[in-house]
Amino acid sequence: MMNDRMKLSKEQEAILNGSQGEVMAKVMETLVRYGELFGADGMVPITSQYNHLVTSFGLKALGPVYDLMEKLIHAGCASSQKFTADPRPMDKNVPSSFLQNIVFNHFMYSKQEYYEGQLEKLGLVEKDAFTCTCYMDEVGNTPKQGDILSWSESSAVVYANSVLGARCNRNSGIIDLMGSVVCYVPHFGLLTDDGRKARWIVEIRTAKKPEAQLLGSAIGMKVMEDVPYIVGLDRWLGTLDEGTKAYLKDFGAATASNGAVGLYHVEGITPEAIQQGRELLVEEPNVYIIDDAELKRVYDSYPVIWKKKEARPKLCFMGCPHMSLDQLTQWTEKIEQGLKEAGKERVAIPTVFTAAPAVLKKFEETPYASRLRKAGVVISYICPLMYMNNPLSASMPVITSSNKLRTYTSARYYTDEEILEQITKGGSAS
Repeated sequence: MMNDRMKLSKEQEAILNGSQGEVMAKVMETLVRYGELFGADGMVPITSQYNHLVTSFGLKALGPVYDLMEKLIHAGCASSQKFTADPRPMDKNVPSSFLQNIVFNHFMYSKQEYYEGQLEKLGLVEKDAFTCTCYMDEVGNTPKQGDILSWSESSAVVYANSVLGARCNRNSGIIDLMGSVVCYVPHFGLLTDDGRKARWIVEIRTAKKPEAQLLGSAIGMKVMEDVPYIVGLDRWLGTLDEGTKAYLKDFGAATASNGAVGLYHVEGITPEAIQQGRELLVEEPNVYIIDDAELKRVYDSYPVIWKKKEARPKLCFMGCPHMSLDQLTQWTEKIEQGLKEAGKERVAIPTVFTAAPAVLKKFEETPYASRLRKAGVVISYICPLMYMNNPLSASMPVITSSNKLRTYTSARYYTDEEILEQITKGGSAS
């Protein structure tokens, strides 16, 4: 097959015409067609050390995915890059009923072990390389500024583009693997200089540091897939230290899930904003002003889809996306203080904190891990969204401070302060 639209190199043309076998030719053809749909002008090499896959769950219904993986393995088309993958969907330590366990193990994720075996054959970095926050230092899949990626996980894509200055489009699942297999991705969108220009200037005029997940939600719903340039947030964030990185992790996940943001610039904070400043703005950008009243409007607009709106929460999930080491330690202290004030020793609501296995390993080396468990909190590597994505879990009154989890499931959103109040003091949701 010859391509008449996108400009391909001789090597790319050869792969497309079968020089590396029929399966690799089909992989290249898929990427070419994908690029053509978005007006790509050609293919560019992937330059990151590792890739990241969004498909990490062994859903019984994903038969075509397993068939594709087998074809790649059989043809010797393992990924040219090692890769990490999104979190596992199950953990026996997370509270679940007898019926939920039957659904998880025998109906939903019955192919999990088989699928993980396929991933290991294709190039999984190591057996526990499952997290949505692969870019954390403890995990080690941290791209450099300017690196070209082939990722799909929306919260990881927006973090890599914005906080790290790498270049990646919001790809679909499996496209991430195909790019890694063939070593190329189509050149369009956020891989281009023009595609990284901001069409919105967002002015932060709040009286205090805005809640990361709430601010991200407001911006995501306003700008949708456009790139925002945010001013006034550096007043509250200071420098790009570990606390700011965690804030931007949660903020970005909300922009990506409540909208379709793949890149944002924060004046004085993110690398391209520091280097290029307001040259990143297009001429006559749209303007969005966010003050306390606007954040309250957004918060009040969230629907509550629980059957009984005043039900007592049965579970609390924190860590979507996965928590950082700093967040785990800070939340341990917050919970201890909250319990002390309430005259209690353990959380009033079953609570699960999730983080990458590599982060949890480091956390276990600190005294905080045993202190958090003593307070009754379950520490897990699970994907809360995958836990919630079934009728049994959806019928439970679950609370969270994750706007991503709220958007994709029946979980009810509360601010961090409200979550802390509920899990340490108890009481019904309001």
